[in-house]
Amino acid sequence: MPLLGCIADDFTGATDLASMLVRNGMRTVQVIGVPDGAAWGGTAPDADAIVVALKSRTAPAGEAVRLSLVALAWLRAAGCRQFFFKYCSTFDSTEAGNIGPVADALLAALGGGFALACPAFPANARSVYQGHLFVGGALLSESGMEHHPLTPMTDPNLVRVLSRQTDGTVGLVPYAVVDQGAEAIRRAMTGLAEQGRRYAIVDAVDDRHLQAIGAAAAGHALITGGSGVAMGLAENFRRSGLLAMQDDPGALPGVAGAAAVLAGSCSRATLLQIGTARSHLPTLDLDPLAVADAGSLAAQALDWADGKLGPAPVVIAASAPPDKVAALQGRFGREAAGLLVEQALAAIAEGLVARGVRRLVVAGGETSGAVVSRLGVRSLRIGAEIDTGVPWTYAEGSGAPMLLALKSGNFGGRDFFLKAFDALAHG
Repeated sequence: MPLLGCIADDFTGATDLASMLVRNGMRTVQVIGVPDGAAWGGTAPDADAIVVALKSRTAPAGEAVRLSLVALAWLRAAGCRQFFFKYCSTFDSTEAGNIGPVADALLAALGGGFALACPAFPANARSVYQGHLFVGGALLSESGMEHHPLTPMTDPNLVRVLSRQTDGTVGLVPYAVVDQGAEAIRRAMTGLAEQGRRYAIVDAVDDRHLQAIGAAAAGHALITGGSGVAMGLAENFRRSGLLAMQDDPGALPGVAGAAAVLAGSCSRATLLQIGTARSHLPTLDLDPLAVADAGSLAAQALDWADGKLGPAPVVIAASAPPDKVAALQGRFGREAAGLLVEQALAAIAEGLVARGVRRLVVAGGETSGAVVSRLGVRSLRIGAEIDTGVPWTYAEGSGAPMLLALKSGNFGGRDFFLKAFDALAHG
């Protein structure tokens, strides 16, 4: 019976969290969308942890809450003992949510009155200090995230950001307390809960802090944060005798076939990765301003790919720097521009799979959601990491066996698209 039930607000965030759990010894399955009990024959997947991947980060708050509560009900019915609400390590959200509204609803459903909030992930240069979120050495508001096309982040103070999204109050467990370890963190959170605080932003600047935060939250019904704070959860279950050591929790079957990369993210990291790949791999840059129809963009890309597909990957990118994104949004509107790109890349993915692609990397959370939905993927068995937070996965429910890597736009080194397929060749 699964131990940990997780709800992620986008697809790449879900794989990021699932990868963290596998790395720490939990066999993990990622379920795509709100689970259908009938599809599982009335039983939960065979795993220690289940991550339900929703496409709710930029949905209307009411819809995000509804989907999250349905996912929670399914996870509770599956027997999970503790629950985790996963959002991005850059706290992506708008003034109206969805982090606060979803966390409020999950807490109420679980009968809890308090939860921690910690998006820190130092291995990917995300740290929280005095309640402020840093990306590398820059405040969140100066990291490039202020230009995000859907969820621009212009305030690095997470206490303020979360306070604007909830009718509860938000406190802080500062660095000086966190650095003392799990017991000090536990006492501080208990004190905030007794004061009537609903949430505590918890500082963390290294992995030791994340492990201590996880240990301090062993008795919490709900934990919220980025994947980093899940680092210490597996050990909690082992200490209580509920989780055995696993020889290889990330073992996946091998899959042969053609290879490709689809990129929809406009993050700095993904743009650098495309630039690096262009020197080594066939690369097509789509221009939605020139071809403003999803079907025509897909046909253009698939015509280009014909004759190029094989064991070495091709790269098809709709990513663009901020000025081009702004021009596209100015022409079509923010939502319509995003939908155009998502629909085009989803149709391209479907066409590539029909042409024999069985190893596919997708960059961007919204893009990944659109692609796996179009392909009919039901669940992902989580494998070994390529780079921090990005594993290969084995797709189930999509017809032919397939390996997928769903990459958050901000994650991975400059050579990620090359490294991903080298890992398969030498794995």
